[in-house]
Amino acid sequence: MGFRVVGLPSSLFRSLYGLSEQELAKRGAEVKIADESPGFPCRVSLRDAPPGARMLLLNFEHQPAATPYRSQHAIFVEDGAEEAHPGVNEVPEVLARRTLSVRAFDQAGRMLDGVVVNGREAAPLFERLLELPGTAYLHVHNAGRGCYAARVERA
Repeated sequence: MGFRVVGLPSSLFRSLYGLSEQELAKRGAEVKIADESPGFPCRVSLRDAPPGARMLLLNFEHQPAATPYRSQHAIFVEDGAEEAHPGVNEVPEVLARRTLSVRAFDQAGRMLDGVVVNGREAAPLFERLLELPGTAYLHVHNAGRGCYAARVERA
């Protein structure tokens, strides 16, 4: 079957790129400077930002479904980031190097299953969860802090 990891579109964040800390604060966002790598995973470029990169820390509703599973959490976006387009069956290094919580959802946004996995072993899990009856997509979260990392869809 195959899967594709999908980052967030840069169009959602372009209006924040380059804003001052004061302007970002008015929008509920903060500036953080990456001081280690890994450590600042960008949800748009699907990479760990290099030390010195200006990161935007903001709240993002990644699961807008009108169900009890509706959810939002803090994410990092590198200021000026452009979308990544990983290949079919490719697990980007930003995910592979972390412990992940992978959640399968149906079309209505109801959770069908959830599994914690070492990112290096995520590909077969993505395949297995996408094969579950009713699965429409997967959400991947960093298990430690619980923040949304990426979406996984059928290729």
